[in-house]
Parts: sequence; structure tokens; C-alpha cells
Amino acid sequence: MKRFLFFGVLLLTIASCATEKPNFSPLSTSFYSETKASDSDKEAKNSIDINVKGNVNASEISNLIATFPQFKNTALNNEITALKYSLQNYLYAIDADNLNGKNKAIKDFEKSYKKVQKLRVNLNKDDNEVLNRYLVRLKTNVSAIEDYIKGN
Repeated sequence: MKRFLFFGVLLLTIASCATEKPNFSPLSTSFYSETKASDSDKEAKNSIDINVKGNVNASEISNLIATFPQFKNTALNNEITALKYSLQNYLYAIDADNLNGKNKAIKDFEKSYKKVQKLRVNLNKDDNEVLNRYLVRLKTNVSAIEDYIKGN
């Protein structure tokens, strides 16, 4: 009986360690846009030259989108959903080298960000701190990507 229990626990441990976590990133291979600008468009001065899949900040944004918490305030959750969609569109636009799409997504992000800031006054202290950490990390990563794009 002890051997059966030992091998059962051993098998369970091995199976749980070998399990691959699902990728819920908005830039996973099933969603990844293969649309790229032509070589002549790359040489244009309005080109966005950044590898989204290899960029740490873009990966961090994808992870934050996937792990964003839910709050009791429905209006806040709806605005957070709009914020997450604008960030996904931002990453897709950068990946597709779409400058107009990137600029529109940034405007949508800023609009949603401001609305979230107004709606957070009704949160309790703990929820407010959690939301603040997510928003600061999102804004920091978007700023880093924008600085990188402007630097090229």
C-alpha cells in the first residue's frame, strides 16, 4: 500500500511539473499578424522599426493584459476592458508597422486611462493599490516602447 501511495504521489508530481502553461498572450502564434510592411515602407521615415515579439516591454504589456484583476465596480471593469483592447491594438499596430493605427491606439489608451483614474476613487485601499501597480507598469512599458520608437 505504501509503495502504491509513493508511486502515485511521484507520478502526480512528475505530471504536474511537466505540464506546459497555456499562453494567453494577445501576441501568441494563433493571433500573430503576419502582415508586414514592404521593404520600401520600412525605409520611409514614418516606419516603426521594433520587433514586438522580442521586445521585453511588449511582452510585459501582454502579460499585464492577461493577468489584469477584476474589481467589484462594473463601470471600472468595463473601462479596463477598453484599456486592454487599446493596448492589444497598440501592439498589433506596432507589429504591422501601422503608424496611424499605433497613434489611434495610443489616444484610445490615454482616454481609457483617464476614465479609469476617475473611476478608481470609489475603490477600497487594497484594490486601489493593486490597480495603481498595474497602471504604473502599463504606462511605464508603453513609454519605454514609445521612447525606443522615437530613438530609431
